[in-house]
Amino acid sequence: MRAPEAKTFLVQQISQQAQLDGIELSDLEKRMLYFTEGSTAVEDPVALNEEFEAQYDTAKFEKKISRLMHSAYQRLKQEGPSGQHAWDDAIRRLKRGDHYILVMWDQRPGIHGAQFIGYAVGILLLATLIGVKSLAREVSPPNPRILQAAFLAVVAAIIFFPSSIGNALGWLADKTVMRWMGADKEDE
Repeated sequence: MRAPEAKTFLVQQISQQAQLDGIELSDLEKRMLYFTEGSTAVEDPVALNEEFEAQYDTAKFEKKISRLMHSAYQRLKQEGPSGQHAWDDAIRRLKRGDHYILVMWDQRPGIHGAQFIGYAVGILLLATLIGVKSLAREVSPPNPRILQAAFLAVVAAIIFFPSSIGNALGWLADKTVMRWMGADKEDE
């Protein structure tokens, strides 16, 4: 599958999912799904981008398309392996280039999932810090202040950078735990 066919397949699936979900996709939004820069651009990327930004909020568009893409992928998985394999092949093919549609695919649907993970880990580390402090009263480690400072630094990082920490932990989970659980093929 070549890049144009891969992108056409994905846009068709996104359009079909939008119809199933009762969500309107304008012609301009569909054209934006083909957006890329360089020699493989279907139309002038600068003009297309200017036209799009004059009419749409990019963040809302990306969130909308991300949800549609992930719903379409789940639908294809339920319909059978051929559709899922075609989607996976299309994504793999487009990853060889610089295509805007991949930005939406790489976003996780839902409300700030990475932040939720970051906050959850922060709460867990805070509880651990309290536990270490209590344990330090019972058992005298070599230097409990160093452990406390390290935990405080991690907790502060999670409080101030929850999305980054959540993304890092999500990546780590995808590369380790999810593979052990057999979920790595689902996310491709």
